[in-house]
Amino acid sequence: MTAPVATAAPAGASTPRVRRRIPHKGAIVAFIAPFVVLFVLFYLVPIGYAVWKSLLVVERDGTFGQAREVFGGLAQYALVFQNTAFWTSVGRVLLFGVVQVPVMLGLALLFALLLDSPLLRGKRFFRLAFFVPYAVPGVIAAIMWGFLYSPNLSPFPAVTANVDLLSADLVLWSIANVVTWVFVGYNMLIIYSTLLAIPQEIYEAARIDGAGQARIAWSIKIPLVRPALVLTGVLSIIGTLQLLAEPQTFRSFSSAVTSTFTPNMTIYATSSIPNVSLAAAFSVVLALATFVLSFTFLRLSRRGVQS
Repeated sequence: MTAPVATAAPAGASTPRVRRRIPHKGAIVAFIAPFVVLFVLFYLVPIGYAVWKSLLVVERDGTFGQAREVFGGLAQYALVFQNTAFWTSVGRVLLFGVVQVPVMLGLALLFALLLDSPLLRGKRFFRLAFFVPYAVPGVIAAIMWGFLYSPNLSPFPAVTANVDLLSADLVLWSIANVVTWVFVGYNMLIIYSTLLAIPQEIYEAARIDGAGQARIAWSIKIPLVRPALVLTGVLSIIGTLQLLAEPQTFRSFSSAVTSTFTPNMTIYATSSIPNVSLAAAFSVVLALATFVLSFTFLRLSRRGVQS
C-alpha cells in the first residue's frame, strides 16, 4: 500500500481563508446590548430630534391663528447666524477659555507633580484636599463664592468694598475662579494617575546621571504626561463652551450676568420663550463648534507630540 502523495498548490493560487468561529456570541451580545440601547435612546435619538426640530418653523393662519410647525429648511440656521447675542456669548466663553483653561491645567500639573515628588510629606492629605472641591456641585460652589464676592455678605469686606468682583468687568473672571477651584482637582487626578504609570527605572537612570527633582520633572515627567494634558485640554474646551450652572447661579448676585451671558444660557432663554426650533438650531451650531474646536486642538496637539 502506497502512501498518498501531497500535491503542492499551483503558483499564484490563494490559500482559502478559514473563518474562525467566535465563541460565546450570545454572551457578547448580552453584555453590549444594554450600552447600545441606552446610547441610542439617550444620545442618538435626542441628537436626531434636535436636528429635526431645528429644521422646523412655526406658521399661523392670521395673527391669532393656531400655530403649527412646518418644514422650513435652514431658516432657523439663518436666524442663528444673524443673532448677535448668541455670537457675543460664544466670544465671551472663548475669551474665558483662553485664560482659564491654561491656568487651571497649569495648577493641576503643578499639584500632580507635587504629589508625585518624594520630597512632599502627607501626600494622602494633600491628594484629598486638592480633590475635595470637585465633590462640591457646581451650583453649590457658585452660591458659596457668590456670598464671598458680595460686598454686604462677604467675610472679607475690606476686599469686596474696594474691588467689585461682581461688576461687568470682573464677573467673568470671578466665575473663572469658581470653575478653576472646582475642576483643578479633577484634572490633577488624571495627570497624577499618568505619573504613577511611569516606570520607576526611568527615574533611577536619571538620578544616576545626576538629574535632580526639578530636572526630572521638566525633562521626563512633563513630556510623558502630555497625552493626559491633551485629554484634560479637550475636556476643558468642551466644558468651557457648555458653561451654564455657574453663570446661571451668579445671576442672583450680579446684574451683569444676563440671560444671554453664555451660549447655553442663550439656548435656555430661547427655549423658554418658547422657541424650541431656534433653540435646537443654536444647540446644533454650538455642538458643531465644540467638535471643530476640540478636533482642531487634538490635531495640533498630536502634531506637537510627533514633532
